[in-house]
Amino acid sequence: MQIQRDKSLLLMVDFQARLLAVIDGGEDAVSEAAWLGRIACLLEVPVWLTEQSPDKLGGTSTSLLACLGNNYRLRQKQSFGAMAEDDFRQALNATGKTQIVLCGTEAHICVLQTGLGLLEAGYKLYWLSDASASRRPQEAVLARERACQSGAIAVSADMVAYEWLHRCDTALFKEAHQQFLKPRSARPVRFF
Repeated sequence: MQIQRDKSLLLMVDFQARLLAVIDGGEDAVSEAAWLGRIACLLEVPVWLTEQSPDKLGGTSTSLLACLGNNYRLRQKQSFGAMAEDDFRQALNATGKTQIVLCGTEAHICVLQTGLGLLEAGYKLYWLSDASASRRPQEAVLARERACQSGAIAVSADMVAYEWLHRCDTALFKEAHQQFLKPRSARPVRFF
């Protein structure tokens, strides 16, 4: 059950400025999401962002947006779980994508509720562990465990990138390797 780029969508939940200020490991989570987001853009994997009540929690992290350029769709929501929003659910269904790589903040609230909704709707869900965080790290761990017990699969950004790339003898791999994979190889990863 490998992740295939033609079936995938990268969903980043609520990486919002005011919220990130209180998230344990929030900047690390944004960094991991941005790294994978840039690879998604290179490989033409759709990237979607959500914002929960941006008037209260601020907009999406400017550093994340800068990494993505204009290669994303942004959806605002009031429900904690994005799948509870009719327009989101309908738009996602219209993409035809079946594999959702999910990350964001807070892992135990909006990310988890979105993930459970995706699973209930029949999507294959990949929980991006190194880019999902909460105010208290233990809650992020519990969220991942609960999502996985419900059918999600815990993954790292590297796992996703290499599965999307699939082969090492393509021009896309060479470009991704030079820009993203090689510079990253010495960086330690923190799993939340």
